[in-house]
This record gives sequence, C-alpha cells and structure tokens, in this order.
Amino acid sequence: MVGSPRYVELESRLDFSRLVCALEAAPRISFLHEHMGRMVMSAHLDVLVDRPVVYYTPVEQTGRYLSYGIRGGREEAGIVDSISDRSKMYSPLIRIKSLPESLRPGKGDDDRYMRLELEDLDSLAKLSYGAENSLPLFLFPEGNGWYLGAFMNFGEDDDDAYFCYVSLGEDPKKPFLKHSANNGAEPSFVDSPADHGYSYVKIIRLRDAHPLIEHVKLQN
Repeated sequence: MVGSPRYVELESRLDFSRLVCALEAAPRISFLHEHMGRMVMSAHLDVLVDRPVVYYTPVEQTGRYLSYGIRGGREEAGIVDSISDRSKMYSPLIRIKSLPESLRPGKGDDDRYMRLELEDLDSLAKLSYGAENSLPLFLFPEGNGWYLGAFMNFGEDDDDAYFCYVSLGEDPKKPFLKHSANNGAEPSFVDSPADHGYSYVKIIRLRDAHPLIEHVKLQN
C-alpha cells in the first residue's frame, strides 16, 4: 500500500519551472491544487519507502501552462493561457478540484534518505550518466554550509534511498552545473546550458533544508 505523500517546498516558481522543464525531453506535467491553505503548483518526483515525494511552490497567478525558456543567457518563467512561443517549453497545468485523502500530506515518520557524501563535484556530476531522465541536483543551506546533491536508489534489491551530496563553502548562485567527459575540465556553475560540447545538470533550490534527509547534521 502506498503511503501519504511528503511535500517539500522549493525556493521559487523559477526553481519549479526549471525542475519540470529544463533539460527534459518533454516537460513534466504540473498540478494546481490547494495545500495548507495556499494554491500551489506541484510535481511528484520520487518515492521514499512507498511514500511519494512531491515538490511544490506557492502560486498566486493561475493559467493553463507553465512556460520556461532561456533568453540572453537568463532563465524566464511564467504562467500563460496558450502555447505561443515555440522557443519555450510548456508544462501543462492540471487543476485538481479537491485532493483525495491519499494525496494529502501525511504525518511525519522516521523514513529518511541516507547520507552518502561524495569526494567532489566531478563525482556528483557523473551520477547523471546513463540516466533516462534529466537528473536534478537539489541545493539547500544547512548550518554554516550549503549542500548540493541528488537522490538515488542503487538497485531493485536495495530498499535504502540515498542523498548523494557534496558540501559547498558558499551558495553557487547558478542554476546549472556544467561538465564534460572529453576535455578534462572541472565542473563549473553556469547561468545556462548554452555551450556546445558539454553536459549539464539542473540545480533546484529548496526553501529550507530538505526535511527527508536523515537527522544527523550534514557537517563533518
């Protein structure tokens, strides 16, 4: 039996737009519904011990599509009623009139992602190799540092889910991690996936520290 979902808030609508659209072969579907007294956009992205993990952001404006694009090296996101600009990607906004009990937030429990600290950004970037879908990296502050990582399960027989991360001394303030397997260059944080010959991983900022990572502090 699938348990009640856990909801995790993102930093902004732009982060949500990047999550469902950027570097995807086709944009993910987004849902519009009420959550904790606010209207939000949400997307189901993972499962932790049979409980869906849903990422969301509050929204005041409503429409039919969430648009995302990059112009002049900068990201743009908006909510529109029609698909008019073919240079952008569009996530359909599906309106849910009333959430059934099975989709309402569940009470807290002890299920958590286990920590797995990686040596460097190169190791983190290479986790995306061979992935069927674009692998997002999640960024959040914890204590005096910033932590960037991906959520993974390493096999069908492994019931544990892991947060594979690196610790950063400061906020990178960029939405993409650029890397290459061909020229030996170190990964770097950039504003857009514009340079040819490189691979990119999108970075999604959380509003607060991720609530589903095991309680032990991430600092060494």
